[in-house]
Order: sequence, then C-alpha cells, then structure tokens
Amino acid sequence: MFQQLVPLREDAILGLMAMFRADRSADKVDLGVGVFRDLSGNTPVLESVRRAEQLVLSAQTTKTYVAPAGRAEFNEAVGELVLGAAHPAATGNRVRIVQAPGGCGALRLGAELIKTARPQAVIHLSDPTWGNHAPLLGNCGLGLATYPYYDPAAHQLQFTQMLASLELAAPGDVVLLHACCHNPTGADLDLAQWRSLTDVLQRRRLLPFLDLAYQGFGAGLEADVAGLRHMTSMLPESLIAVSFSKNLGVYRERLGALIVVGESSPQADAIRSHVLQIARGIYSMPPDHAAAIAAQIFNSAELRAAWIRELEAMRSRITGMREHLATALNERTGTSDFDFLRHQQGMFSQIGCSAEAVARLRERHHIYMLTDSRMNIAGLMPDNVAYVAASIAAVLAG
Repeated sequence: MFQQLVPLREDAILGLMAMFRADRSADKVDLGVGVFRDLSGNTPVLESVRRAEQLVLSAQTTKTYVAPAGRAEFNEAVGELVLGAAHPAATGNRVRIVQAPGGCGALRLGAELIKTARPQAVIHLSDPTWGNHAPLLGNCGLGLATYPYYDPAAHQLQFTQMLASLELAAPGDVVLLHACCHNPTGADLDLAQWRSLTDVLQRRRLLPFLDLAYQGFGAGLEADVAGLRHMTSMLPESLIAVSFSKNLGVYRERLGALIVVGESSPQADAIRSHVLQIARGIYSMPPDHAAAIAAQIFNSAELRAAWIRELEAMRSRITGMREHLATALNERTGTSDFDFLRHQQGMFSQIGCSAEAVARLRERHHIYMLTDSRMNIAGLMPDNVAYVAASIAAVLAG
C-alpha cells in the first residue's frame, strides 16, 4: 500500500522551530513561529481565561457532546463581537455561525462549502499570504489564483494592481481577504480602500471569504473589523473564518468559528445545513472546552472587561516593539527606510531582505525568521531589539 511513498519536505515553520531548538547560542532569537510572547518570552495563559476555566470546570457535570454547531452562547457572542448587534445581516436574521476546530478548521469548512455550491469557483489569494492558506483551501480540489497585494522591496500595498486583478476575476469566484493584521506583511487596507474593494466585489459578483485571526491585535476590537463590517453589510453573501488562538491565547485548544451571511434567512438556514453536513464528514463534533471558556468571558461583564485589558496590553506590547525596532534600524542604517514598521499592524512584518540574507542572519547571528523575511514582532524583547537591529543592518550592508 505505502511502499511508493517518500518523505515530504518538512514544513518551513516546523523546520525553523527544529533548527532554533538545536541552536545552542545564547544570542539566538526566534522571530519565526507565529505565537504571541510576553516580555519573559512566554506565551501566557491569560488571567481572564484562567478564571473562566475555573468556572467552567467547577460547573461541569458531563463531557458529552454539546451540539454539531458547537456551543450556542459562544456562537451568539462571536456574531456580536465580529459583526456587531446592529449589522443589517444580523438584524435581518441572515447570519449563521458554526463553531470550528480553530481558524484552520473554519477555513477548510468554508472551502468545502464553496466546493459543494460551486466546484468550478477559483479562490483568489493575496500575494503574499499566510503559507497555510493554499493547502487549507486548495487541497479540497478548488482552483487557486493570486492577486497583487504588497511589494516587499518598496514596503507598499499594491492596491491599484489588486483592484485591476480582481476586475478580471470570473463572477462567482471567491476572494480571500485578511480582515486585519495581514500575515505576513502587517500592511492593512484603510477604510476607504475597503469601500473601493467592496464596490469591485459587488460589481463583479465575487464572494468575500474573510480570514479574521487577529481581532484586537491591530487598532482595537472595533477598528479591526470596520472594513469587514462595511463589506459584509453591502454584499448579499459572505464567509468569515474566525480564530481565537491569538486574542484569547488558546492556541492548543483549537477554537474558531465559521460565520456565513446568506442572501435571506431561509438561504442562511440552507447554507448552515450544508456546513454541518460537511463538518460531520470531517470531524463530526467540535471540541467544547475553549468554547465554554470563551462563552464565560464574552457573556460576563467583569471577565470581558478583564480580557479586553489583557488584549490591549498584548497589542500595546507589539506596537511598542514595532517602534523600538524601527528606531533602532533607522539609527543603525542612518536612514528612515524602516518607518514602515511603525505604520503596519499586528504581529508580522516582512523586513524586505533576500532569502540569502535571511540565511546569513540565521547562520551568523542566530536570528530565525521565515525565508521571505517574515518576522514575528512579538518575538522581540527590550533586551534583544538592539542586537536584532544591528544584525539586520550588518547583513543588509553586505
């Protein structure tokens, strides 16, 4: 059966993790793996999560299944958090939400739904995009294409080129969009650009599939979904994949949701029935532990306020490291070339150096980032940012 199989090339991020662990240098810096780290280098359990988990465990009397769509109070809270109570699709009863095993699970559910409804549809991905988007969406058999998004050498969005490319997409195609904190670039659309993009999708009859993995890590909980809310309020149908790995810090618990917006309430019901059937054929029932914790937080005024304070502290830490790195790099290079870091959002940026330069950073300076120079800003610490800046400047200088 399996004799013809040969080992596949190791995943780039997993391979980078292995190299970092094997490096014995005291100077090593991990800017590759996409997890939040506090000032001690730890990925913490939030205090609001810990308190909510204690409440869940003390009240729990069974481990039986909850429901195929997940925990209802969690799903309702997700809808309010992402879309807002006054969203026209919500007030029109056109929103349905299914809990998923992480944002990845939500993305795959959405892809399988698209394949069920329109197998000839092509999903258009930003260039560049998160490395796992292509396998998550394409492995179900859908066609993939790319649209221009970001020039890493100039550190600029390619918005005009993006719109021109999407003008050529076929009606019924799907456009995958990063709702905020674009991974890997950190370069986000402003609200005026979201409005222009919405006009193109509306005119070309394209379906938006929004990946919301970092709500609260960019400009704040509400600001990070302003573009998403505008787009989904103007278009008849939308898909939104939501992840809570980062903003709740529940990475290993795999908590996400797929939000579907239908053209009408009956159509939304029909879509939901297909999503549940797809889920049944993949994993049957979603995990509940993190959903129960999140429901406690989102539905308790005290816990929600505590979570928002912790989320703001995480966002502030990332923003602060962006400022420190930009300042240090500008000082080391005698330029203002790195001011772009101050204006981007979220955990990631592409520093804009070649794959060869990235290799030299790793081999000579023990600084680890992805080959495309994507760096996790949350891997920077006050005591290593100067070293990182000096190393980058040295490598760029040749």
